[in-house]
Amino acid sequence: MRDEYDVVVAGGGLAGLTAGLTAARLGRSVAVLSGVVPGGLLLTIDRIDGLPGYPDGLAGYELCPTVQTQAEAAGAEVAAAELGAVEAADGGWAVATDHGRIHGRALVLATGARFRELGVPGEDRLRGRGVSTCASCDGPLLGGKTAAVVGGGDSALQEALALAECGGPVLILHRGEELDGQASYRLRAAEHPAIEIRLGVVVEEILGDDAVAAVRVRDVAGGSVEELAVGGVFPFVGLVPNTEPFTETVSLDPGGAVLVDGALRTSAPGILAAGVVRSGAPGRAAAAIGDGALAAVSADACLAAGVAPGAAAPAGV
Repeated sequence: MRDEYDVVVAGGGLAGLTAGLTAARLGRSVAVLSGVVPGGLLLTIDRIDGLPGYPDGLAGYELCPTVQTQAEAAGAEVAAAELGAVEAADGGWAVATDHGRIHGRALVLATGARFRELGVPGEDRLRGRGVSTCASCDGPLLGGKTAAVVGGGDSALQEALALAECGGPVLILHRGEELDGQASYRLRAAEHPAIEIRLGVVVEEILGDDAVAAVRVRDVAGGSVEELAVGGVFPFVGLVPNTEPFTETVSLDPGGAVLVDGALRTSAPGILAAGVVRSGAPGRAAAAIGDGALAAVSADACLAAGVAPGAAAPAGV
């Protein structure tokens, strides 16, 4: 990697790679810090729906490498490096990485998010021994045992549908009174013969000695507690934005996501945010693509206007 770039993109998911691709096509020198394993959360998704041109969906582990190839062909440098500390320096932003320190005149934060933990006894102890967030990876290992999916959003329903194709029963456990995911996922889950939906329950403990054997759940309304025999637990109860390296650099919302304006500009001039790390992100693959492109265009406009750290951004930039 070089020492200086017009744009540094932090994140190797769909938003970050699209930002790198777009910025390179705009003629900017670009470094994309993709992390040790490029692709982000999409790598664990068996099928991404809703992308124009892919009526049957597309596996996440196929999509991100394709975009990375396009970004590199356009001139972006993609490095398997992690983002470290960020600080203003020399009219831009100095970024620490595990490959050394680099400088970008503009910075796009697309560091994504990680799955929120349930925070219950047994979760950490049994992680990798029945507790998982990858249905396509670990579903086939259950050997026909019941899989418990915790949550009611898109990710939970997608994973439940993927688990149902592994041959065993699937139990969706959701604390709300109705599922929160897209209508198409809700319908498919409700109609699938291998899926049972339990609403108004919370998981209080994951049980098992050397592997997951059961979950203890509590009824939200009545307070009754029961144990359900399961062979795997797949928690999908929300996301935690990956903002640790720059919490002191940009403003965050109460949930820890980066606050942005309509052009995806943050509170720090010359820094943009894209994808699920930013506040209000809809959490769709198509939206991540749009975010990445818009962040790159906004970064290009900031560079053209000479926006630098410590200086107020001109109107419209």
